[in-house]
Amino acid sequence: MAFARTCAVALVGVEGVVVEVQADLEPGVAAFTLVGLPDKSLTESRDRVRAAVVNSGAEWPQRKLTVGLSPASVPKAGSGFDLAVACAVLGAAERIDPRVLADIVMIGELGLDGRVRPVRGILPAVLAAADAGYEQVVVPECAAAEAALVPGVSVLGVRSLRQLIAVLADEPVPEEDPDEQGRPDPLLAGLRLPGTGAAAGIHTLGDTAHEPGHDLADVVGQNSARTAVEVAAAGHHHLFLEGPPGAGKTMLAERLPAVLPPLGRQESLEVTAVHSVAGLLPPGKPLIDVAPYCAPHHSATMQSLVGGGQGIARPGAVSLAHRGILFLDEAPEFHSRTLDALRQPLEAGHVVIARSAGVVRFPARFLMVLAANPCPCGRFSQRDTLCECPPSSIRRYQARLSGPLLDRVDLRVEVDPVTRAELTRPGARGESSATVADRVRAARERAAVRLTGTPWRTNGEVPGRELRGRWHAAPGAMDEAERGLERGVLTARGLDRVLRVAWTVADLAGHDRPDAGDVALALQLRTGIPRGVPLAIGAAR
Repeated sequence: MAFARTCAVALVGVEGVVVEVQADLEPGVAAFTLVGLPDKSLTESRDRVRAAVVNSGAEWPQRKLTVGLSPASVPKAGSGFDLAVACAVLGAAERIDPRVLADIVMIGELGLDGRVRPVRGILPAVLAAADAGYEQVVVPECAAAEAALVPGVSVLGVRSLRQLIAVLADEPVPEEDPDEQGRPDPLLAGLRLPGTGAAAGIHTLGDTAHEPGHDLADVVGQNSARTAVEVAAAGHHHLFLEGPPGAGKTMLAERLPAVLPPLGRQESLEVTAVHSVAGLLPPGKPLIDVAPYCAPHHSATMQSLVGGGQGIARPGAVSLAHRGILFLDEAPEFHSRTLDALRQPLEAGHVVIARSAGVVRFPARFLMVLAANPCPCGRFSQRDTLCECPPSSIRRYQARLSGPLLDRVDLRVEVDPVTRAELTRPGARGESSATVADRVRAARERAAVRLTGTPWRTNGEVPGRELRGRWHAAPGAMDEAERGLERGVLTARGLDRVLRVAWTVADLAGHDRPDAGDVALALQLRTGIPRGVPLAIGAAR
């Protein structure tokens, strides 16, 4: 028999399509034709596969060889098809029984010496194979732990094509010499995208930016800002911190992930899939179970923020921050078009990128934190005259954050400079991250019980029409907020967001539903206008 087939996976964003890899041998002049809409790196697999097969001790068929990737209409990119192509060719040449290959999904790149190298996107590829009903996958040995995260799938990790041939042909498996201890593993070379390491501002709780020594108790004073951080974490509300340099805006944002609850199993898989496609999985940790933290520089382009690039689009910062924090420090310094591109993912929880090579959909349900100075010099305040910026310059600077973007931010807090008394007072440390995290976890549990049977898990995700129709505040509690709508202080969207924040404040305080005090605090956090309500949440209220 001169025909064999096996399967691989084509990734479009973080979604996979199972591709049937078919190999056909015919009499004629030796040639190798690859069809099925391959990209440049996949077309080059002809040379990689031929060298890998020969260097693995197998004979290369000297006949006319055609390899087809079906369905042909799906764009196929990357080197992850090498392993499937090699096995299909060997099946057609009867080196491997073709019947053994038919129901196996193979993912991996081949080196010229036959070693199997890892590729990005192993987890979403195996998830796609499992959804299609396949139960056996072959992946590079160093990516087997990542593939094993998918339940119901038998994973075989191989280090070389020689090993895989022996397993499939039911022959003794040759031992591969492990790399010397202490040397970098060459199989991992090129797995990470250039410029996507620690310098890109992407961290998790285990990284340097969030070591246990970085605690919310380090923030001195700033009662309103600390309350806003707690409310933002409990209800998944977007946050805007405005204040002079050195007031503690970045400190607060960096400590926000520490008060977020750990990710659930499904959330962890979603986050891990995005980071796997981007080549950002931490070494030795195939599953990300803590909220990611992404802080791009203000010079970031629109493509790096929302996703894009040449050919098949890559995930941007909004997707790398999925289920975590997107912190935009010096927000007015970002390009206005780049910031306005955030409006759609803020509402939808995903971003859709259309390119000539196809349409890609990335998840992007993140908690956004904006930080800004009040003016170019950073010293503008109603309480002193230190600022020397002209009024026109202040207006232009503040106008860089558009009204439609700020209308989607639930909490707006002014971060005042720390006073000498606050900084030098004995015992000035506030509550620790662990204490606040306990209240946040309890508030989220209350919200989850209330939202049982709905597609939402936090108050920040609930549409306004559902809040108004199904979950009402106490009688008369919303009167002040509704008067703000009549006066033009709030938009209709703003009124809905006040109600969302009020529910979160009520959950933190242990109330069955928001009362007038909860709504007043929500209004103060939303508009930034003091209303004489206590800022403490919990037992003190």
